[in-house]
Formats: sequence, structure tokens, C-alpha cells
Amino acid sequence: MSSRVAFLVILAAIAAMLVGIFVAGFEGGPGITDTPVYQTYGERIASGDVPYRDFVVEYPPGALVPFVLPALVSSTQDGFDAAFQDTMVFALALASVLIVLSLEALRASTGRVVLAVGAFLAGVALLGPFVMTRFDLYAAAVTLAAVCAILYRRRYLGPILLGVAIATKIYPAVLLPLLVTRTWKRNGSAVALRGLALTVGTAIAVYLPFAILAPEGVTRSVWRQVGRPLQIESLGSGVLLAFHHAFGMPLAWASGAGSQNLSGTVATVASGVTTLAGIAALLLVWVRFARGDTESAARFARYGAAAVVAFVAFGKVASPQFLIWLLAVVVLVPGRRGLVAMALLLAACGLTRLWFPRTYWDLVKEFDPTASWLVLVRDLVLVALFAALIVRVRRTAREPEPA
Repeated sequence: MSSRVAFLVILAAIAAMLVGIFVAGFEGGPGITDTPVYQTYGERIASGDVPYRDFVVEYPPGALVPFVLPALVSSTQDGFDAAFQDTMVFALALASVLIVLSLEALRASTGRVVLAVGAFLAGVALLGPFVMTRFDLYAAAVTLAAVCAILYRRRYLGPILLGVAIATKIYPAVLLPLLVTRTWKRNGSAVALRGLALTVGTAIAVYLPFAILAPEGVTRSVWRQVGRPLQIESLGSGVLLAFHHAFGMPLAWASGAGSQNLSGTVATVASGVTTLAGIAALLLVWVRFARGDTESAARFARYGAAAVVAFVAFGKVASPQFLIWLLAVVVLVPGRRGLVAMALLLAACGLTRLWFPRTYWDLVKEFDPTASWLVLVRDLVLVALFAALIVRVRRTAREPEPA
């Protein structure tokens, strides 16, 4: 590691620590927190109970790590909250360091590295203290570790880390087709299939002990993630809320699957339409990538970011903490396209902060007009972000790989 990279790594870690401490301790309360649920999981595991068998868990097994660690050092809610926040501050610092290392693989300039880390931390600060009460910073750090290893062409480490990331939060699975395509074109089918087996095998290995002990519980957990209804903050819900306020279309809501969702036939139809749109968007990303220069690390970073954005923008669930996933990968996109993408994503973070968590329950229970329109605008900004990453731009000369 060069002295320049070492300096940037230290600078990123210190900046992340300061931002994390500020967000966790000085920016106000989270308003809505998931840590009581995490504490229950962690304490039961620490006491010897088997997750999925002895109690219901909605998350993949890789997500259990940040739940157990705070439970091992504290037995009170306040103590658990403090330990969990410390864990997320560390995850924030780790993610910032991995952004620096990933951009070094992309041959980014010092200014671009500083800008990317700054945008990442600014997005976290814009979202607010609630991000320290979710484990998504941990999931983003694990995913970034996989992306970093892939960018450095670590033939075994990259696929293995991607498998761990998928077993922590399902969204990194959208990167797998890109990795297989890239390896296939560079090293041939045998190496590509071996990488695919490593990723899938690693994810299965994380699941396997729990699947053996509690097959029904693991199946229920997976289905709960896949079969969720139309969450009230999703693009489909945003459109329906706009129809409700503009044309008086009746709507109803209900809690379920760990979120508040729109219910009824129209919500089911909207859920199906956005799901199809999401599948089409992902196919577009994968096919476009396969038809172009798969050797380019910069291009892999851009299409990887586009795949994650498609997963969130057109998903049935678009919780505010999901923007952390986007921040971690969008800041890696090089060139002017990357600058536009960062600006759009920071705008989405700012729009989210305007209504979450302050008026979230007004949105849910009363379909608050201001919050409803803010949800729609935020979701449309995410669609614009996807377009900015995927739309072809005519150039007079080939875009260089370095940022």
C-alpha cells in the first residue's frame, strides 16, 4: 500500500468515526428504532436458543452477527443500544476504508476519493440517527468487501465474500450475474462456474446449520423476505398515494412482514407491476453489461451500482435504510456520470429526511399529503438515478477507465 493510499485510508476512517459519533449521539433521537428486536434476537442466541427453531427470525443468518455481539457485552436495553451503535460506527468506518481501496483499484484521483467518501458520509448524515439503529451499514460493509475483492480480481476471495454478503442481506445477489459474466469472458466457462459455485456454496454454507436444525423456520424466513407485500414507501405505493390525493382513489393499509403496507386489490396489482419492472430493469443491466467491455473495472462498478439501484427503486419495499446500500456502491461510479449519480442519491437522502421518521406514522395512518408526495418524488429520483447509470451516452472518444 502506497503512502497516499495509507493516508486516505486513515483519513476516511477518522472522518467516518466522527460522522458516526455525530449522527449517533448529537443529531437527535432515531424516532423509530429496530434495536429492541435485535436485542431479543441477540439475547436469545447468547442464552443458547437456536434461531429459526426456538424463535422466529426474519433476517438471513449472516445478519445475526451484529445482533449477538452487543448482547454479549450488555444485558440492558440502553447498554445494547450503545454497543450496537458502536458496532455500526465501526461498520461505517470499515465501509469508508473499503470505498478508498475500491477507488484505488479504479485508479481514481485523490480528489475523487475524497469526494466519494465525503458523499457517502454526507448521505449517512442526511438520513439521520435512525441509520445507527439498523444493521444495514454492516450489510453494506460486507457487500463493499466483496466488490473491492472483485475489483482487485481476487478469483476466490471475491466470490466467497459475495456469498457471505448474500447470506447477510439478499440484495448483493444482483451482482452475481455481472461477476459470472466478467469471469466467463476473461477466464473461460470453467473458472466462471467455479466462482459461481463458490458464491452459492458459501451462501448455502452459512444457511446450512440452521436449515438442518430448523428447515421450516429458515423457509419461513426466506419466504417472508421474498413474498412481502407493497410497503408504503415503495414506488408502487407512491404512485397509488398520488392517485389517492389527486383523484380520491380509496386506499387501505395494514401492518405485516415487519412493515406497514398498502392492502387490497389495487396494491396487489401495483406490487406485480413494479416487480415486473424491477425484473426488466435487472435484465437490462445484466444484458447491457454482457454486451459491452466486461474487462473494464469502471464499467463493472457502474453496472453493479445500477443493479443495486434497480433492486431498490423498483422493489416492493423501499425502506429509508436501503439508501445506505446505494450510497456504498454509487459513490464508486467514475466520471461525470458518477457525479450526477451522487447528486441524485444525496437528493433522495435529503427528501427522505424531510418525512422520515418525523411524519412516518402520519403517512401510514392518515396518508399525510405532504409525506405522500415526498415519498413519490423520492422514489422518482431513484428511478432517475437508475436512468443516469444505465442510459447510453454518445461520446466522440472512448471513456477512459480511470475516474
